[in-house]
Amino acid sequence: MTAALTHVALHVSAFDACIGFYQEYCGMQICHRRSDDHSKVAWLAEPGREKEFIIVVIDGGKPGQLQAEDDFSHLGFAVASENEVDALAARAESEGCLVWPPRREPYPVGYYCGIRDPDGNIVEFSYGQPLGPGAQD
Repeated sequence: MTAALTHVALHVSAFDACIGFYQEYCGMQICHRRSDDHSKVAWLAEPGREKEFIIVVIDGGKPGQLQAEDDFSHLGFAVASENEVDALAARAESEGCLVWPPRREPYPVGYYCGIRDPDGNIVEFSYGQPLGPGAQD
C-alpha cells in the first residue's frame, strides 16, 4: 500500500483569524470554503498546490489550548532565506505571537523561528532543512 499525505485538519476556535494568519504569514489561499447551520470549513493551499497538500480549518475548536513549553508540535513551512525567517520573526514579535526566536541548529534542522497562530498552534518557518528552499544535499 502506498499512501500520500494530502492534508492536515485543525479544529479552531478563532476561525476567521486563523484563516487570516495562514493567508498573511504563509501565503496560503482559500481553495474551498463551505458552511451550514452547524459548521464552517475552509481549505487553504499554497498557490498552485491545491491538489497536493492543504490545511483544513474547521470552526468550533476549544479556546485556550496552548502547547506546553516542552511540546514541539508544529506545522513547518520552508521560506526562501534566513532573512525571511528574521522578517517573519520580527513581525510576529511586534504582534505578540513569536514563540521561538530565530535560531540555528545543526543539520537537518537549519535556521528557524516559531510563531503561534490565533488558535495557539505553533507554525515553524525554516531555511536550510532537507525539504524546501535552502535544502542541503
